[in-house]
Amino acid sequence: MDGAPGSKRQRTDGTLARASAREVPGTLPGTVAVEVAGVLPRHEVGQTFLVPGLVIREHFFTVPLDYNGSEATAGKTITIFAREVMAPARNESLPWLVYLQGGPGFEAPRMSEVSIWVRPAISSHRLLLLDQRGTGRSTPITTTNLPLRGGPEEQAEYLSYFRADSIIKDCEVVRRLLVPPTSFGGRWSVLGQSFGGFCATTYLSQAPAGLMEVLITGGLPPGISLPCSAETVYTALHKRVIAANHKYYDRFPNDVEQMQRIVKYLAEQPGGGATLPDGTLLTPRLLQTLGLSGLGSGGGFERLHYLLDGFFDAEGHMTPAFAKAFDAWHSWDSNPLYALVHEAIYCQGGEASNWAADRVRAQEPFASQFDAVAAAEEGRRVLFTGECVYRFMFEDLAPLRPLLPTADVLAARTEWGPLYDAKTLASNKVPTAALAYVEDLYVDFGLSQETASSIRGIKLWTTNEYRHSGIRDDGSRIFERLLGMARNVIFD
Repeated sequence: MDGAPGSKRQRTDGTLARASAREVPGTLPGTVAVEVAGVLPRHEVGQTFLVPGLVIREHFFTVPLDYNGSEATAGKTITIFAREVMAPARNESLPWLVYLQGGPGFEAPRMSEVSIWVRPAISSHRLLLLDQRGTGRSTPITTTNLPLRGGPEEQAEYLSYFRADSIIKDCEVVRRLLVPPTSFGGRWSVLGQSFGGFCATTYLSQAPAGLMEVLITGGLPPGISLPCSAETVYTALHKRVIAANHKYYDRFPNDVEQMQRIVKYLAEQPGGGATLPDGTLLTPRLLQTLGLSGLGSGGGFERLHYLLDGFFDAEGHMTPAFAKAFDAWHSWDSNPLYALVHEAIYCQGGEASNWAADRVRAQEPFASQFDAVAAAEEGRRVLFTGECVYRFMFEDLAPLRPLLPTADVLAARTEWGPLYDAKTLASNKVPTAALAYVEDLYVDFGLSQETASSIRGIKLWTTNEYRHSGIRDDGSRIFERLLGMARNVIFD
């Protein structure tokens, strides 16, 4: 698929589009640095330290901000940070595995011990936990430094460089600087969780020659043939989240009345909501967003129930404990990139997302079903919402308010480059195995099946044993099975 007007076509032959092909020795023996977009990437090895059962080594990479090398961004760079994770034996002859975190806009896990899925991973690979650009220590985007980029137009332009297409180009630079051509042909493996799976599919589309095998958990991207699949994605999501709500209330029937009481309490407050310590206005519609993580992950139902259970004090007022817990429930203040580019991750042609989640919710049959105040007054179940970023969140959430003009610019933007290449995926030769969760609240199962059918040779494991957090809940079994499928050891 061609990019938007004025954008450069991305190469899909396994190389990076670059201003020149000048190669110089890399930092590690046998590796090379290739000049990209007028920038010669650099690699620095940081400290090495121990945590129980693991050896951690830090890596820093200097890469171009804009891989298209436009005149406005020429020479501008950002830093990519990653942690190499090895078993105490430090078997450096193993192949590399780069882990792409879910999101968008979240950093890689910080290891304090050997987690469930890391244990088998480090027995077969040298694991690289990559902070995707804009997160963690990879030139992070924050609520304080983004406004320093200029006005809303300048901020939106800057944010356009922080999507999957740029992330996988970062991966290719890092691969060249870490993996010698003599080691497994210079290739490495990828494990992508959720949005990380979206990135892995982009990787298969745009630079497959660098890949040895690809594993995807809950992250087969939906609607990859559409110029912007956001509306399709959110239509399917609102249907799924209604079903998830009914499962929740069947589990905790007393919460029907509790939610009605809370919604009425909030609606009666001055301004239509309760003001939290950080200035956020907790409105009924914002309360509904607790479903984003409460309905879709392992243990989420229980956590949500306990949170609601502690809303009122003996006098019928909101408790400070609830206010504090609500503020900690999400990461809008620490990871604003998630909210800002959430709909943009579905755009790859000359079409804007145009606040797709809002448009879907405003239409029937969803408009009346998700009206929290009407539901409470009529004695109906108040429905939580799912993984949507609505425009009102930039009004109610204090950390996001200054960024509303920027979010509006991004919602109207049509100049998005391609993310997926149908022809490349149809002729895929990289061993690929994916796990799709039948009851996934974040990535629609039906839409993920359509994507799987377009990737040649993919081996697909479908199950209702887990929710979206399967890699966290039973990661050892999941990792080993997917690796076995990719390597043709397990037939599925």
